[in-house]
Amino acid sequence: MNPPLEDSRGSHAEVSSARARAGRMALSFKAFHEHHRRLWMRIAHAQVGSAAAAEVVVTRACARLEASWSHALAQESLRQYAWMVLKEEVHRWLTERDLKPQVGDAAFLVAVQKLLMHEMRDELRVISQEIGLYTAIAALPERQYDVILLRFVLGREESEVAEYLGIEEATVRSHIRHARRSLARELNMPYKETDRQ
Repeated sequence: MNPPLEDSRGSHAEVSSARARAGRMALSFKAFHEHHRRLWMRIAHAQVGSAAAAEVVVTRACARLEASWSHALAQESLRQYAWMVLKEEVHRWLTERDLKPQVGDAAFLVAVQKLLMHEMRDELRVISQEIGLYTAIAALPERQYDVILLRFVLGREESEVAEYLGIEEATVRSHIRHARRSLARELNMPYKETDRQ
């Protein structure tokens, strides 16, 4: 027996509405993905050391995000959630290969030169290889490391760093100050509190 015409129209409307919602979800993911993919590739590349490896990591992270997109949209900060997923995929890739984060020497040196005070830069160029500079940065607490990566290696503004990490801009500045202090101590260099970022 055929269902009543009214019920059939109701089901058709529900199916159409569900399809429209799915289409909007797919479009919103695509827009988010296109806007952030370049930065994600830079973040992954800085950690895993090659464009090919970064492609694998970002593809995995994007697949996870797309599969849980409605959940991601329900989060307080979509960028923070995406950052967490990307970090997990970077960690997974490194763990599978028993590797540590690989930030390119040139990028790290430039980042530290920006991070540390102006008067240290020439000395830093000369001694960077001998003093375990990269080890010192890699040994920073996770949140300080994230801030340094986003702010100095990838050149993001403080407001964007704060949004990615789900913290206040003042906290970003605090992490930078603490990282500067730790690195100066680790590298046996003088440290003076400064407003420079």
